[in-house]
Amino acid sequence: MSFMKKILTRIFWPILKLFETGEAAINYKKSHRVALNIVGVLFIFLSLISSAAAYSVGGASALIPVVIFFCAGLVAVVVGALGSNGAVSKIWGTK
Repeated sequence: MSFMKKILTRIFWPILKLFETGEAAINYKKSHRVALNIVGVLFIFLSLISSAAAYSVGGASALIPVVIFFCAGLVAVVVGALGSNGAVSKIWGTK
């Protein structure tokens, strides 16, 4: 494991521990990890678009979708990039 990956794993451990199972993933496929990373990036991009719309509207309630989309994207990217195969399987619901 690279030095940077170890540091990022320690930083994002509160997120990762929700999905780490400690078991070997039987139904894991590499495409699940790729799809998780793509979905995460799309959610973060959607949060950026939502933040631009929230800024133009000017209402505080318009920030709710920004926070939700950003958190969903962050969790997906963190688990996709740093999580184990079991964590990726758990987030997809395959055991």
